[in-house]
Amino acid sequence: MAEFSQKRGKRHDDAVLGSAVDFLLVNARLVLGVGAAAMLGIATLAVKRLIDKATSPRGEDDDAKGESACLEDEWKELSLLKSTPRPQSRPQPAALSQPMSTPAPSSAVPEGPGDTGPWRLPQCGSPAPLCLTFQEKLLAFERDHVAVPAVDVTVAQQLIRDISLELQTFLQNKFPELPFGTLEPGGPLFDGLQAGAADPVRLLLPLQLEPGLWKLVPGADTVARDARCWAVRRTQLEFCPRGSSPWDRFLVGGYLCAQLLLELLRKVLATSVNWPAIGSLLGCLIRPSVTSEELLLEVQQDCWELTIAVLPALTGAGANNHVLLAWPLEGLAGNLWLQDFYQVEATRLRALDDQDAGTRQRLLRLLCCVCYRHPALGRLSRSHLTQVMLHLGEEEVDWAEAALGSRFLQALEKLISSLEQASLPCHFNPSVNLFGDLPEEEIDSIGYVLYSGLQAPEWLLWGGGQPRF
Repeated sequence: MAEFSQKRGKRHDDAVLGSAVDFLLVNARLVLGVGAAAMLGIATLAVKRLIDKATSPRGEDDDAKGESACLEDEWKELSLLKSTPRPQSRPQPAALSQPMSTPAPSSAVPEGPGDTGPWRLPQCGSPAPLCLTFQEKLLAFERDHVAVPAVDVTVAQQLIRDISLELQTFLQNKFPELPFGTLEPGGPLFDGLQAGAADPVRLLLPLQLEPGLWKLVPGADTVARDARCWAVRRTQLEFCPRGSSPWDRFLVGGYLCAQLLLELLRKVLATSVNWPAIGSLLGCLIRPSVTSEELLLEVQQDCWELTIAVLPALTGAGANNHVLLAWPLEGLAGNLWLQDFYQVEATRLRALDDQDAGTRQRLLRLLCCVCYRHPALGRLSRSHLTQVMLHLGEEEVDWAEAALGSRFLQALEKLISSLEQASLPCHFNPSVNLFGDLPEEEIDSIGYVLYSGLQAPEWLLWGGGQPRF
């Protein structure tokens, strides 16, 4: 009887403990959530099992079987507890009218159909990849890398004018005997053809020659046999002997030598001009380039920089108003003057676009920027690309914006064809081959890059990277 009472008291205690566990688990499910309630239930059952083992006498098989059955029932209840969806507290009606912030993306998988309520934002999948046409990619490239803000253009133009004024004053004080004309800023920055930092600013330094004392001789008629150039011969020596003209100091063999004038101005720009003082006055940094044979000034202001090319020139020379530049040429052509076609090229392109509201000038800017950004295409100058545009611009009819991508690919084909023949005739003088000074290795390298770009033009657009103007 006492043993029966003892067992009955033990079962009563077990029932009380089981009821307490059930109550604790139910409340924990509401307060802590399903995950925390499950962990608490496992821990509680483990403690209960240890207490039962410690208090029950050994050898009681019936009690052990009852305990095993009881634990099996409790594990079943715990599994049901874990699979039961937790109730979610719905927001107050007033909160639904407030703007909801987008929840942070979570990698957790929803636990059941009850996890999604009408007040929760739907999970957005990954966006579909954008399939842009080459035309759209070309316009995006133009917007991001080619277009120069109008504010930057205005500031740069004013700065160039200030620098030219300071240089003009210095040259007049340094060489009062040499009749230099007024410095004339120009180039793509002033003609609306600037493509990022692709081209230097042109600063023409005209020489005022005495009329009747100088005569132009075509380069093809000289010992250099160079159709690109002209020789400037001194005449009237019997009436105006050598020394009567201030430019006679640059004579070599009776011809005005461009190389001697370049050497003089290079020394002056590098050593005589106080560029730090001028830069401090104008709020910029000016440095003469000592590595280039050309007369270059590197100008940096705030977050952008540009290059100025000082070009000694003979403007309005001859009956056709040629523009001749003192340019660093090699060999026998070192004493000659290079004929410059920039102004007539820009004028012709502008006239063609005005006729049909075309995009030839836009395409030229795109080509210049692409070649400037790619290291292997750096030898293709603006003159090369402009000549291709002039040939293509008069052959094709459709130059609307919608055809810009097609014209771009046609320009690449035109360049590749010219490189295969190693010949690009000048539009204004077909006897001049603009590819004549390119070595065969460079022609092969440029042709390979352009051919690869023709197969994948997107790679050609985004293959390089240079800071913007």
